[in-house]
Parts: sequence; structure tokens; C-alpha cells
Amino acid sequence: MAKEKNNLNLMDKLIALCKQRGIIFPGSEIYGGLANSWDFGPYGALLKNNIRQAWLKHFVTSRDDMLLMESGVIMNPKVWQASGHLQNFTDPLVDCKKCKKRWRADHILEQKSAVPRYDKEKPVDWKEIHCPECGGELTAVRNFNLMFKSFMGPVEDKSAEVYLRPELAAGMFTDFKLIQQANRKKLPFGIAQIGKAFRNEITPGNFIFRTREFEIMELEYFIKPKEWQSAFDMWFNLMKAWLKNLNVADEDIKINEIQAGELAHYSERTVDFEYNYPFGLKELYGLAYRTDFDLSSHAKFSGADLTYTDPDTGEKFIPHVVEPSMGLERTVLVTLLSAYTEEEAPTADEGETDTRVVLKLPKHIAPIQVAVLPLSKKDELVRIAQVLAQDLRQKFIVEYDDTQSIGRRYRRQDEIGTPYCVTIDFDSVKDKAVTVRDRDTMKQERVNLLDLIDYLKERLF
Repeated sequence: MAKEKNNLNLMDKLIALCKQRGIIFPGSEIYGGLANSWDFGPYGALLKNNIRQAWLKHFVTSRDDMLLMESGVIMNPKVWQASGHLQNFTDPLVDCKKCKKRWRADHILEQKSAVPRYDKEKPVDWKEIHCPECGGELTAVRNFNLMFKSFMGPVEDKSAEVYLRPELAAGMFTDFKLIQQANRKKLPFGIAQIGKAFRNEITPGNFIFRTREFEIMELEYFIKPKEWQSAFDMWFNLMKAWLKNLNVADEDIKINEIQAGELAHYSERTVDFEYNYPFGLKELYGLAYRTDFDLSSHAKFSGADLTYTDPDTGEKFIPHVVEPSMGLERTVLVTLLSAYTEEEAPTADEGETDTRVVLKLPKHIAPIQVAVLPLSKKDELVRIAQVLAQDLRQKFIVEYDDTQSIGRRYRRQDEIGTPYCVTIDFDSVKDKAVTVRDRDTMKQERVNLLDLIDYLKERLF
């Protein structure tokens, strides 16, 4: 079925499904919630973890030139001075004088079809721009630092200020030399990590697209300066292959080459992977050639020697870096959007159909891989089903369900994206076989219990 990609109704349907099935739902809801705070329920947590593991396999553990690390959420504040975050990590902010709502100035300009370059061209007359919410007058633009500030220790003064990390890259740069020497790595090689980051965004929204607390999957690939183009192309192609593995359609992705005047201060080349969300074309991933900016800055501010010595030539230099950066929540979102399908399916009444909602997730990342469903709660069926479910759990992520009619249970498993349902019926007691139902085709096949694990492994892995 063709998906309603440009219809915001799709977003409403997905959010409702995620809440109904315990995939993703508002955080702290019994207290009225917290603006744009989302919790991942049992199925959402499994989906998120499966995507993490798939990312690690695709970008890290299947290669011999990649290493994994975990850096701290709180780092020495000098790290953020060296990286430029204290000086440059800001958004332009305006407030409505009437309703007091706060907006990102560039977002308002985009809504007004203006060019958001007030800092590079003739300033916009903000008297002509009004609050999108109430039409009120807006304040002048001021910069707003996006880092969450806290204090370390019992005294809350300037000397005790620390920050929650706004990105993961800094930890990989500050630990570069130690990791390179401890693991005896020659260039090119990369350091990867997955972890939480925190940004005090002015206007978060669109479900889990933009949140203040989020998870990044990122790597820094250290290279000789002359090798940057080939490394950039390699990671570009790997990122495209990754999206294909998530069943994200090519037509929903646009590659945006960032122009020279719009590049971040550390970048010589950046490519954004943009996705056609129901709310518009927005950024999904980024790929940047950061030159030697980061290691050089940390060497300058810390006084540490972060040079690399080429073991073949003896040459000493600061390595350059290519950085693929991918947000986990946005990956979950586009995976769900790509998987969400509505189609006509037959009902128990012959000749009748109804609308079936199904998440056609890639089988290797589905929250539940196999559902075990006894046809009824009769003891002879339940005994077989419970033993089978426990056996299958040694190889797969399994859910056991014996509540409601078999048709309703099939529909429930469709909505959480379970690839295979295994039904134990009264014939199973006699012939030691079960019925396996395929999520995407709804076709059913009789499989001997002794062959079931191999049957499922062949189709899931």
C-alpha cells in the first residue's frame, strides 16, 4: 500500500499506535507529563536495543578498523571550551511579548518563507514578523546556549559549574591518544560509541524527532589528511546501505550537500541525509569531514601531545577526521514511519475484509521475533505451548499470549511488528506440528516441532 508520507494524519496514527501498544508514550504522564518527554515501553525498548545492536554490527564489530568506547556524560568543562561549545553552541531565540512563548528565530523565518540568514545579510525587520501562536509582537533576537548546566559538589558557584554533554564526539577526541596506543592501531581507524546527549532545545517537537534528551550513534574515523575523500565516500555508502537495511525507501531520502557559507565552524565538507517526514523534509543523519580541528583544539587547550607518528615513515602529524553521526530516536522514528502499513485483510467471515494495521519492520530488529499462541487455554495445548515458548527463547525474542481470539492476537502481533506467529492447535497434540503465520503475507505453513527452530532461524537471520 502506498504510504501517506506527506499527511500529518500518519503521524497521529503512529503516535496513537505507539501509545496503545506500549511502544513509546509521554513521560511522567500521571503528573501531567513534561514537554516533549517520551518513554520507551517494553516493545519500544526492545526495538531501540535491536537497532543499537544492528548499528554496532554494521559499523563497528564487522570491521577490523573500528573500536568501541563509552565516555562520561559529565566531562571537565574545559573540554567544551576547547570544542567551541561554550562559545558557539547557540540557537537564535525570540520571545512573544503577548503569550510569552519562546521560538527559534530561524524556524519562524522558515515558516514565513523568509531566508534565515539575518546574521549574514541585511537584518530582518522583526516588527513585520509575528508570533505563530497568537500573532503577538516578538522580542529582538538573542543567542541562547543549548547546553544543560549543573554543579559538581556541594557549592553552587562558578568554580563548580559542569555541563551535561551535548554530543559524543568530545570523548572520542580526548581519549584518542590513549586508545590508539593501548590498541596499537595504525591509521586509518575509528572510535565509535552510542550514548545519551542533552540539548536545551528551544522548540522541541514532532514526537521523538527533536527532544532534549536523546541518544546518538556516532563514530570518529581518524585518517591521514590526503585520505579524507576516500574515507568520506566509504562512510557515505555505508550509511546508505544502513538505511536500506532498515527498509527506508530511497525516494524518502534526500542528500543535502551543505554549502560553504553554511558549514559548521569545524567542517570542510558536510552532507546531510534528509528524510521526507509527514511534517516536511528534515535532517536525519550527518556526515562531516572535520579536518584536524578537534584534535588540534584539544592539544592547544590541554597542552597534551595528540600527534600521531606514522610507523612506516616516521612522520608526525595531527590526524584528520571523518564523522558519521546518527540519532537513535530519529532512526526509530523513520523505521516506524517506513514500516507503518494499512491494508485490507480478510476477516473470519468469508468474503469480508477489514483494515489491518501492520508494522512491517525488518525482521532482525522487530521487538518480538516469534509469538507463541495456543489456540485455546485447554491444558493439553497450554502445556505444549509453554514448553515450546521456553525452548524458542534460547534463540529468539519470544512472546507468549493465550488471551482473546486467535484473530485478535494475530492483529495485535501485526501491530507490534512480530514477523512470525506459531499457533498450537488440537492437531499439534497428535502430529507434533504447529502452524507458522507470516506477518507480511499472512500465509500459514505447517511445520514439524523438531524442524521449527531451523525454519525460523533461516528466515530471521
